[in-house]
Amino acid sequence: MSKVPSLTLNNGVAMPQLGFGVWQVSDDEAVRAVATALEAGYRSIDTAAVYENETGTGRAVAASGIPREEIFLTTKLWNSDHGYDRALRAFDASLDRLGTDYVDLYLMHWPVPRRDTYVDTWRAFEKILSDGRARAVGVSNFLPEHLDRLVEETSVVPAVNQIELHPQFQQAESRAAHRRHGVVTEAWSPLGQGKGLLTVPAVAAVARKHGRTPAQVVLRWHLQNGNVVIPKSVTPSRIRENIDVFGFELDSDDLAAFAALDEGRRLGPDPSDFG
Repeated sequence: MSKVPSLTLNNGVAMPQLGFGVWQVSDDEAVRAVATALEAGYRSIDTAAVYENETGTGRAVAASGIPREEIFLTTKLWNSDHGYDRALRAFDASLDRLGTDYVDLYLMHWPVPRRDTYVDTWRAFEKILSDGRARAVGVSNFLPEHLDRLVEETSVVPAVNQIELHPQFQQAESRAAHRRHGVVTEAWSPLGQGKGLLTVPAVAAVARKHGRTPAQVVLRWHLQNGNVVIPKSVTPSRIRENIDVFGFELDSDDLAAFAALDEGRRLGPDPSDFG
């Protein structure tokens, strides 16, 4: 049994708070990495059409021996497939590659506001949801103004917004918008990129205090802030390390040290003009 707690999405679906991401993992590597993650106790797997590893991810899920209903599977629509009809066809293709007849969460990967098609695209997501082929639908990299527009012009509030989020980019405005609309915040690049964040003295000090690794205390920070988090690794020892974050808690001093790390600077693209 997985020891990962779940959060309840705004449509009543339960989503594990800690999952496994496969960004920048090849299709062949995904088979091995996802298998290792499932063996370690992860029950939420996050992929995307643009990652080109849905096939390997699906193969690992099928071969795991774990009942499909016990695995929370997420994939995402890429920017080139915006628009109502194109989105429906792209979703069918993702299901084929994954080898499943439904996903637990389908996300619009980016809003691509210059194209101004994300509302029309979202209507396809509403149909996918109503047809029961996704248990929940959400977005990724949406700014508050994009989210507000969806809420105002459509009938389904996104269940999740997956955004760049880590102690050096804490996204207070977006997280407040999510709370206002009842949207769960999911963090990509939760450990930053490279080893930069993990070598920050304040992070290292908190890790020493708890007898944990820097990655573990950063992941614990996310969990205590109510975020869903999807760390990625292809190294078996790190895959296991990243799920071993439930036997301790950060105290108020630790949380204050993390709060002071916010630089307000993105590592990834700006959603206002990307795509």
